Amino acid sequence: MSQTTFGGCSLQTFRIGADGAALCLHVCGDGPPLVLLHSLLADRASFERVVQPLAREFRVVLVDLPGFGASDPAPGGLHAVADRVAAGLLQALGDVRPALLGNGYGGFVTLLMAIRHPGQFSRLVLADCGAAFDEPGRAAFVGMARAASASGLAAVADVAMRRLFAPDFQARHPDLIEACKGRFLATPAQTFQEACAALSTLDLRAGAASLKLPALVLVGERDEATPPPMAHELAALLPHARLHVLEGCAHVPQLQAPEAFLAEVLAFLREPVAAG
Repeated sequence: MSQTTFGGCSLQTFRIGADGAALCLHVCGDGPPLVLLHSLLADRASFERVVQPLAREFRVVLVDLPGFGASDPAPGGLHAVADRVAAGLLQALGDVRPALLGNGYGGFVTLLMAIRHPGQFSRLVLADCGAAFDEPGRAAFVGMARAASASGLAAVADVAMRRLFAPDFQARHPDLIEACKGRFLATPAQTFQEACAALSTLDLRAGAASLKLPALVLVGERDEATPPPMAHELAALLPHARLHVLEGCAHVPQLQAPEAFLAEVLAFLREPVAAG
């Protein structure tokens, strides 16, 4: 275990064994557990602006998804990633059922975890994700994986930033964009390519329709990576979901509009869960 400062919080970092590999968790705060899962184009730093307010009410668990940070890769596609994270959380938290908050790729992992491990989680926040991509969306992942394989992540770094942030936001926050680009470039190329391959074929629509957990579906109105129609479809599929569109935001609203993001998330998390 080690200790660092992040987003104004003191984080305790644990590298635990899960399915014979290591999963890295960063924990702060006290209260009911809330697990945060990051985007493919970012890392846990994308939650830096919201972790302290969340930690005032929750035991926040930031996950380095498999293949990111200090977590070992999980070969076998998104199902293997979801199973690895679910196993690690079960080991770390025991029979306490955490809430899950996933952004982008982390949202797809969150949704798949809830489908494959029913009864392990209490509620879901699905930010800027969906249940399946349309054909242009699938083609975009194939193209990014092909470019990264041929020329490295630098070849898709500018595309990645455009998928994370609207152009006017990028112009106003050049330092933030450069920091995000640097973290993206630190992603192992194989992790990125395997995730793109998984997302290009993923279809969770049938499984989503079977979920009984309360869910909040959030989406930035200017998200080009997982556009609002995907969120509308997901919210309609989930039996107990509501949708909120965050004005002016793109793919990582917790970085772009943390106050608006927190207002929706905290209101949802504070609601009592109905019995049964």
